[in-house]
Amino acid sequence: MIPTALIADDEPLLRAQLREQLATLWPSLDIVSEAADGADAIAQFEELLPDIVFLDIHMPVMSGLDVARMIGRGRKLPSGDFKRAQIVFVTAYDQYAVTAFERGAIDYVLKPFEADRLQETVTRLQERESVAASSDSDAEDALSIVIRQLTSAQRDYLNWIKASVGQTVRLIAVDEVLYFQSDEKYTRVVLTDAEVLIRKPIKELLEELDPKRFWQIHRATIVNTSAIAAVVRGQRDQADLRLKGRPETLTVSRNFTHLFKQM
Repeated sequence: MIPTALIADDEPLLRAQLREQLATLWPSLDIVSEAADGADAIAQFEELLPDIVFLDIHMPVMSGLDVARMIGRGRKLPSGDFKRAQIVFVTAYDQYAVTAFERGAIDYVLKPFEADRLQETVTRLQERESVAASSDSDAEDALSIVIRQLTSAQRDYLNWIKASVGQTVRLIAVDEVLYFQSDEKYTRVVLTDAEVLIRKPIKELLEELDPKRFWQIHRATIVNTSAIAAVVRGQRDQADLRLKGRPETLTVSRNFTHLFKQM
């Protein structure tokens, strides 16, 4: 039987990116529908009863967490069989749900999507499709754990950065930053007309910045998407970014070029 899936996300670009990557990683998966808000996701689930639901956390009308609570217990089919969907959260809060995900009941993909991480999710889903799934009680317990952890994890993203400039401390609005780049023991914070150094590493910044606005394009570089003026495509799936107000270009490593395929 061909597995089916529903993608629920209020951002059309991210839905398209996820659909495209899934088509490559799991060609036999049938994406039966897409939903742009929580209420539509529930309606689509009730009508189509997909095997897998990819749920964004932040959606209009109803959040992905609320949707998960409503569809997580499954539905009884006319035949009398019980149908439960595997729920995959689309989230930036990966560090808060690891223990529950390890039980294999559900999984997550992190925005912006990375091919290697999504491949792990696909492999896990395929394994659960090919063998007997966990018991209903186990799956429901795991879902409850993740929902509780994700709910407690929701917080404000980083809005200001403190940087020492000589004998003074400068307070920089994150919106003004064009990109962050690792520089040995420091991280360069690049603005339109200046740059400063901070000690906060790239990995830590990734956990604090809004993933919808700041994308990692290289293991050492994070770019503000609103600062991108153009994407210049090169050979072998490489790309360079031209920035607003800066002469330099930023190279996008092959692991992150998929982020710009729709641009």
